[in-house]
Amino acid sequence: MYSLFFANGFGRLGTGYSGLFRPNPDPLHPEPRPAKLWSLARINPSRFKYKPNTDRYRPKNESATGPICHCRPAISGYNGKRLWRKTSLTKHRVTAALSNFAARLGEEASHARVWLEKDRDFNELALELFALQFTHNPAYRKICEARRLTPDKVEHWTQAPFVPTAAFKELELSSIPPQERTAVFHSSGTTEQIPSRHFHSAESMKVYETSLWTWFSQNALAAGVKYDLIVLTPPPAQVPHSSLVHMFETVRHRLGAVDPVYFGKVDAGGAWVLDFDTVLAAMENSQNPKLILGAAFSFVHSLDYLAEKNLRLRLPEQSRVMETGGYKNRSRTMPKCELHSLIARHLGIGCENIICEYGMSELSSQAYDTNPERQFRFPPWTRMQIISPETGHEVADGETGLIRIFDLANVFSVAPIQTEDLGVRRGEGFELIGRAALAEARGCSLMTA
Repeated sequence: MYSLFFANGFGRLGTGYSGLFRPNPDPLHPEPRPAKLWSLARINPSRFKYKPNTDRYRPKNESATGPICHCRPAISGYNGKRLWRKTSLTKHRVTAALSNFAARLGEEASHARVWLEKDRDFNELALELFALQFTHNPAYRKICEARRLTPDKVEHWTQAPFVPTAAFKELELSSIPPQERTAVFHSSGTTEQIPSRHFHSAESMKVYETSLWTWFSQNALAAGVKYDLIVLTPPPAQVPHSSLVHMFETVRHRLGAVDPVYFGKVDAGGAWVLDFDTVLAAMENSQNPKLILGAAFSFVHSLDYLAEKNLRLRLPEQSRVMETGGYKNRSRTMPKCELHSLIARHLGIGCENIICEYGMSELSSQAYDTNPERQFRFPPWTRMQIISPETGHEVADGETGLIRIFDLANVFSVAPIQTEDLGVRRGEGFELIGRAALAEARGCSLMTA
């Protein structure tokens, strides 16, 4: 059993990091900060040393009370003679560099450019984004400074401070000013738990949707097939903070589906329930291939209904089912292989047409297990490691550890994320095991392998 003690200085998830920060009595309206941005300047880096707990560099020959040079060395991958210079800008331009990064990444991700798969190119982008988030994300900056891992010291993306998902429950890990936030995604789980919060603006949502659609379409759709979409969740208006439902709504919009596609609703107790008769009618309507999307517990309820009625369907050829693991105590749990076997039996499709997705509200990218080995893989703008909770180092192939992700699509929040999910390292992918001991149950990570 894993105790969730990390060798990264945070201690136990959800508790150890919180003492580093001064509580904000009004987390939705943080204290105003001066708008600042690092810009490039050419000076001699050997003349400056880093002043701890500040964002400034002081010439080596100056006293502690002498003038301050507002510069710091550039990150690895840039000319060593270039330094980031801090200049005051208006609040509307405070994230200009992040916006530029987001635009570049969105253009590349929308075409799934091959160069992103090269480690050197990924590392350059990752270090650039780390420096930007260090500058513009106050909560993340404090984490980095507490660990003494600043952009001038980090030379590879694996060295950046990874933030536990539990930190999103207490900290505003966002570079987006409150007045520009248009949406917030909450982690799923039981009603007694405090949810994580991932804030979005129109700009960050554009990156999020580009990322999810590009990888979803490559893994879940067959080329040239027109699908009838069936979504086993409530519509977005009933669950506005669900990243999963927003993902399904993005798929609906990209596919151009106009007929009613959401067959769930939220009951008086807050649970997601289905109208089984309308679901059955939608599955039997027309001979077009069906694309059925839903959480694992929704499929369990649907399969129980079909078994009770002694019904077995045969969906049209090229139909696809995508389920995302997670039961949230809303149905009985079962191993993934058993769930997929029941889906294949009652819906009349092959197991090769059943896709499993891995994602969470704190990320902007998802992983799918569509390869022949049924191992989860993230898109090329994301990197994954399986980390030993005892040593903090990456495990060998075939060994089990905690899943760690560096997601470039998380431009406006935090790219390096430490999850509480256990996985087995399988080459460039991973096999999902489930939640680590002592970690709270979450909606998209509860399925056992």
